Amino acid sequence: MTFAAQILTLYPEMFPGPLGISLAGRALGDGIWTCEPTQIRDFATDKHKSVDDTPAGGGAGMVLRADVLARAVDHALEVHPALPVLAMTPRGKPITQARVRALADGPGVTILCGRFEGFDERLFEARPIEQVSMGDIVLSGGEIGAFMLLDACIRLLPGVMGAASSGVEESFENDLLEYPQFTRPAIWEGRTIPEVLRSGDHAKIAAWRKRQAEDDTRLRRPDLWERYRSARD
Repeated sequence: MTFAAQILTLYPEMFPGPLGISLAGRALGDGIWTCEPTQIRDFATDKHKSVDDTPAGGGAGMVLRADVLARAVDHALEVHPALPVLAMTPRGKPITQARVRALADGPGVTILCGRFEGFDERLFEARPIEQVSMGDIVLSGGEIGAFMLLDACIRLLPGVMGAASSGVEESFENDLLEYPQFTRPAIWEGRTIPEVLRSGDHAKIAAWRKRQAEDDTRLRRPDLWERYRSARD
């Protein structure tokens, strides 16, 4: 099954962009996923193709209009009715690796990219749209967030990564950060690879990696650590 990526944006020329190279680019060429950017301005009805207006109540910037965006979303749902619609917004729920994996297991995703001061809130009351955030940051537009989300999904699609296990033992898959990695040379600037990793004892290596993942998560990401502990209580 081909993973369909439908992107509603004011800048369709940005896609596939970085997703057209490396693993994602090869997967696109192989037909593992499709990239379908759609111009939001095509759904404006006035001669100027207006998609935004001033904020109700006053304030700086402009707000994307609900009526124009709703027509774009309706069109996307007609083209791909089975795809969930996700809107990129810092007001959304933070994305998780579990949600990414669930999306990658499905038929694809429609991504609505915000700009300016954001969306008219009535859009989310009127249409089935999941609001997601890529972190506690504010970007110039949702396109960069869309790249992040799509890259996270595409790399999990069957046939994209060389080793099937590459997407399993890594950060966030089990509510833990990934254990630290090492490679040759064995000694670099006086620093050596931990002896256990050179022992050939797979049980000891697995135990060391788990302990390191737990220690690093506890120290660096106490929020993840609490979630990890709660899931095991």
